[in-house]
Amino acid sequence: MDSEIELRDEDAQPARRAAQSGSSELIPADDRACQSKASETRSEVPRVARKSRASKEKQTRPTARRIGVWAFWLALPLVVTWLTSPVIGQGEGANEYPALSGRPTEATRGVEPLEPLTTDLVGNDLADFVSAGPDEWTSPRGLVSTIKIMVLLTVLSLAPAILMMTTSFVRIVVVLGLLRQALGTQSLPPSQVITSLAMFMTLFVMAPTFTQVKDDAILPYIASDGQMSWEDAWEKGSRPIRTFMSHQIEAADNSEDVWLFFRHLPEEERQDVPETYDEVPLKVLLPAFLISELKVAFLIGFQIYLPFLVIDIVVSTVSIAMGMMMLPPSMISLPFKLILFVLVDGWHLVVGMLLDSFFIGGS
Repeated sequence: MDSEIELRDEDAQPARRAAQSGSSELIPADDRACQSKASETRSEVPRVARKSRASKEKQTRPTARRIGVWAFWLALPLVVTWLTSPVIGQGEGANEYPALSGRPTEATRGVEPLEPLTTDLVGNDLADFVSAGPDEWTSPRGLVSTIKIMVLLTVLSLAPAILMMTTSFVRIVVVLGLLRQALGTQSLPPSQVITSLAMFMTLFVMAPTFTQVKDDAILPYIASDGQMSWEDAWEKGSRPIRTFMSHQIEAADNSEDVWLFFRHLPEEERQDVPETYDEVPLKVLLPAFLISELKVAFLIGFQIYLPFLVIDIVVSTVSIAMGMMMLPPSMISLPFKLILFVLVDGWHLVVGMLLDSFFIGGS
């Protein structure tokens, strides 16, 4: 039996080789059965794929129909609204609405035309210039007005910083910042609280000056209906501010700062030596006033620092004598500083010192 099986296998091998090489020789029955099964398997794969595609198409067809129905019902109101709008039906219903033209119609014949908008704040010249259009804006005459408007907008954007630098704000905020450092409370009070207190005190100190600016420049410029020029309004409005800054520089005996900046002016501007503060150029007076305010603020801060410095020295000496090297002296001295500041009513003293430094009665 084994020999017969071996012979059969040997006879089958040439037949397999012939089938693989494509020859027309006969193939044994076993090999033909294997080939028929393989061909049936290969034919079944496309059938399964075709069935799956057909089932997917059957599933997607109802979904597509539903989407089409919903799209139709959603688009139907839009189409009806578009067909019945007045723009489409202009043939018959156009006369029901007034015509938007310069000619009066029956609907607009009895209505008075609107007057052009004008304002007294800018004057008739500026209003006419703005309503003239781009042709007037780009003309040689309009170019000058455009530059003036740009300068005005620039000044308005820098107005908060200018007001802070030309008022009592600098001195107050520096002193309050030094007070916070002297107490050693890190970020208490917060910077927002210090800035708010400085702003309110600035408004209180500068109230007489601001009132004079309003009476001398702002109200006359508004009432003049464009007859007062910007140069005149600026000259009258800056005069009270110059007076305030001059009084503060002179009261602090810091007039040398004025001559410091005056000596560094161009030679042609140093020909006329000023005899009064009114003759000092504004670009010299502004930095001189700012330096004077910083000097006064540091002097007041030094006076505030002294009592707290004494407390720090005493606490540090005692803690070293007791051998408390690991405990920071600032942690021990902070409660003593706070209780001392509260007992002597420190806020009242500091604010009173600041207000007295401005000579409100004489400025």
